[in-house]
Amino acid sequence: MAKRSWTSIFTRSMTRSLATLQRSALRSALPATRRALKAVTPTVARVKPVARGRTAVKPRKGATAAGQWLPGVAIGPAGARRYGLYRPAGIRSGERVPLLVMLHGCGQDAKGFAASTRMNRIAAREGFLVLYPEQERLANAQGCWNWFDTQSGRAWGEVALIMAAIDQVCTLYPADRERVAVAGLSAGASMAALLVTRHPARFRALVMHSGVPPGSAHSTLSALGAMRGRRPAGALPAVPMTPAVDLPPLLVIHGGRDAVVAPGNGDSAAQLWAEAAGASAVAARTVQRGKRHPMTVTDYRLRGRTVVTQIGIAGLAHAWSGGAASEPYGDVKGPDASRMVWAFVARQLKS
Repeated sequence: MAKRSWTSIFTRSMTRSLATLQRSALRSALPATRRALKAVTPTVARVKPVARGRTAVKPRKGATAAGQWLPGVAIGPAGARRYGLYRPAGIRSGERVPLLVMLHGCGQDAKGFAASTRMNRIAAREGFLVLYPEQERLANAQGCWNWFDTQSGRAWGEVALIMAAIDQVCTLYPADRERVAVAGLSAGASMAALLVTRHPARFRALVMHSGVPPGSAHSTLSALGAMRGRRPAGALPAVPMTPAVDLPPLLVIHGGRDAVVAPGNGDSAAQLWAEAAGASAVAARTVQRGKRHPMTVTDYRLRGRTVVTQIGIAGLAHAWSGGAASEPYGDVKGPDASRMVWAFVARQLKS
């Protein structure tokens, strides 16, 4: 009998480990999730396409527009995370479209965040994919991304898992690797910032809605202080970066009545980003659309290019501005953050 190589032994061991992990997830998942996860295996050949115009899993009302809601699982050294992917109808064969990554806040999940933001409606109209990674309750009891836990390395493990989900989607679906942006709410916003400072060359734009800037915390205790605005943010970059790689443009949205994440965090994020790029603020302007909350918009520019746009919304608490009233952490009276997010991202994709 021929002697087996170490490569062969490692490959078989890894395959068995992934299969065991998947079986465990299937046993503990809800029936609908079991059907979804069966379509996502370590072998790409076993992923079955879904007929155009149909959804693989029936989403919550408002979670999807015309198109497909596709489930998946990303696996990395820190474990596994489920995700939902919205794919609009009408993508032509061979076409590559932008990918927007949406990171939910505490107490939310992928479908709930999709329903609250109604981002899928915009994606259906504009023709881009939306990826919703989902935090596991075993990793955080409140469903928060562990953006603050950099000292133990847990935050970096979750960064790697989200990047694995992005890479998987870019491999299996018509996502353009050169046109990826990320947005998040609260803990999702803080994780989005950590993701971008870790991998700046992979993203074209970053949106932080009601989040804490990177470098402000390294543990649970320091995270609470940072959320209340009691800890100064560290200078960017807060983590190792590739030399000569610029940070992508940043959009900051924060409510003036936010009692969960102090509004000063929005100021700190905008200033840190601007200082890292050497950009300066221009005169702020006040904008109000109909009876929605008024907002103050400040741009930070460098040689005619907008590096940061900061939007402060006076009447907004800790919620997605313009979010669905039927979902938690949404404020229908706020200006439509989802429209502002895509308008900002679209500008960066064209530049």
